[in-house]
Amino acid sequence: MINVNDACDLCQSPGGEIIHQGELFRVVLIDDANYPGFCRVIWRDHIKEVTDLNELDRMLMMDVMWQVEKIVRDVMQPEKINLASLGTMVPHLHWHVIPRYIDDAHFPSPVWAETKRVPSPQSLLARQEKLPLLRKKLQQHLSSYT
Repeated sequence: MINVNDACDLCQSPGGEIIHQGELFRVVLIDDANYPGFCRVIWRDHIKEVTDLNELDRMLMMDVMWQVEKIVRDVMQPEKINLASLGTMVPHLHWHVIPRYIDDAHFPSPVWAETKRVPSPQSLLARQEKLPLLRKKLQQHLSSYT
C-alpha cells in the first residue's frame, strides 16, 4: 500500500523558501522569476480541503492567508492580488498569494494561462529588490503565530 505522504510534493518538500514555520502551517516564498513576491500558505498535515479542518484551524488558516496578502500588498504594491487554492495537481491544502501587475507575463489572465507578454527586465528587477523587505515583514509579523 502506498503512503499518501510519500507521493505528495508538499509533504516531501517545503514547497518554497520557508519564511515562517508554525506548528500547523508554513509560509513560503516561491522562486518564480516572473512573479517576485509569490507566496504560499501550506497546512502541515496532508489534508485536501479547508472543510477538512476543524473550525479553529480554518480560522487560523484564513487569518494567516489574509495577513500574508496584506503584507505582500503593502510591500510589493501590486495592481491586484490573486488568491488561489486549487489542489488538483497537488491535493494538499495550500493557498497561493500572488502579486499581479498590469505588465506581468499573464495579466489579466491567471498565472497558469498562456503567456501574453514578456515583462520588462526593469519591472522585474524593481520587484526583486523588494524581496528582502518582504521576507523581513513576513517574518516579523508571522512570529506571533506558533
